[in-house]
Amino acid sequence: MSQKNQTSLVLVGVNHNTAPIEVRERLAIPAARLADATRSLVHQPGIREGLILSTCNRVELVTLQEDPAEPSNKADLLRFLHEYFSIAPGEIQPHLYEFREREAVRHLFRVASSLDSMVVGEPQILGQVKESYTVAREVGAVSTKLESLLQRTFTVAKKVRSETQIGSSSVSIASVAVDLAKKIFGSLEGKTVLLVGAGKMSELAARHLIQQGASSIVVANRTQSRAEKIAYDFSSAATHTQAIPFDDLYAQAPHADIVITSTGAPEKIFGASHGQHFLQQRRNRPMFFIDIAVPRDVDPLMNEVEGCFVYDIDDLQQVAQANLADRSREAEAAETIVSREVDKYQERLQSRDAVPAILALQQNAEAIRTAELARLQAKLAELTPQQREAVESLTRSLTAKLLHPQLTALRESARTKDAE
Repeated sequence: MSQKNQTSLVLVGVNHNTAPIEVRERLAIPAARLADATRSLVHQPGIREGLILSTCNRVELVTLQEDPAEPSNKADLLRFLHEYFSIAPGEIQPHLYEFREREAVRHLFRVASSLDSMVVGEPQILGQVKESYTVAREVGAVSTKLESLLQRTFTVAKKVRSETQIGSSSVSIASVAVDLAKKIFGSLEGKTVLLVGAGKMSELAARHLIQQGASSIVVANRTQSRAEKIAYDFSSAATHTQAIPFDDLYAQAPHADIVITSTGAPEKIFGASHGQHFLQQRRNRPMFFIDIAVPRDVDPLMNEVEGCFVYDIDDLQQVAQANLADRSREAEAAETIVSREVDKYQERLQSRDAVPAILALQQNAEAIRTAELARLQAKLAELTPQQREAVESLTRSLTAKLLHPQLTALRESARTKDAE
């Protein structure tokens, strides 16, 4: 195989463990721009295939690249991030991690299995990986090796969920946010909650709020029909729900004790001046903002307004750690499954890499065998059909036995090369 045909699997990214929200929100890609960003990625020199995973906790580039002379592709992907997001490389590089080949496979398996999530076991991440895969396929950015890897990734994630109890209870960033609200107030009974944004996070938050006793939920969303759907779905005799026009947001917000935001807005929705106005309207009764959006919806300066308390997604990390402690045993079982599946995937790759050489060797040996029989055709003419079949069988057997050491060496060489 020539050098230009060799490829390398490279994964580069930032997540909640390596980068603060101030960095992650500058790299966040809204769903409407994901296709464009993926096209831009695969148009970079040397990139054969690519996928971008952008969630509230991570932005990762999964790429299949032509193997360069230098040992790392990190600089090329750093340049893409710099050019696409207009962020200086020095602001990104300290937070960036890189995985190649086997470790990239392991990382992707762990991400999809929710072992690398802020809340271990949360169910949303697999759907987010699938959404990124769908977009990448639609723009022609995924084929061959990445297609095979991603299909295996989905299988491993499902295996982890079916063979462990890591997802036994409903856990998500939304549920952690609601738990935090309950701890703040002691009880959510009689409290009014304003949900800003009507995506999956808001739906999950609404479900948990009702379970914890919230009696009034107000929903605001730029698409009014989405807000109305959530309000309708969660309305009950015990819980009053209402959808309001997004234009009424600032007029209605002072009536809320808790505001949970999860929009995809590129700019802040609530600033410090809003907080001051809300507190005046509330006669200085405290108001809590739980911002689970990336980019953030609430200006952190609102924390400086007396009576306003703002928690962003990174503030939820401490709450999430309690969930991790409870799930450590299941997480260990899941890690074992992932390690086993990484080994299996690598063995398949090794076997596949050795196939062309094995086929070429077998075809060459068969050509020599048939050529020699053809050369001796005149001497074999007097043989009976049974004797000719015996000669055919003998030569095939000899060829197979002579090839066996070479074929074994090829397979072992592929394994050794991968281990190195």
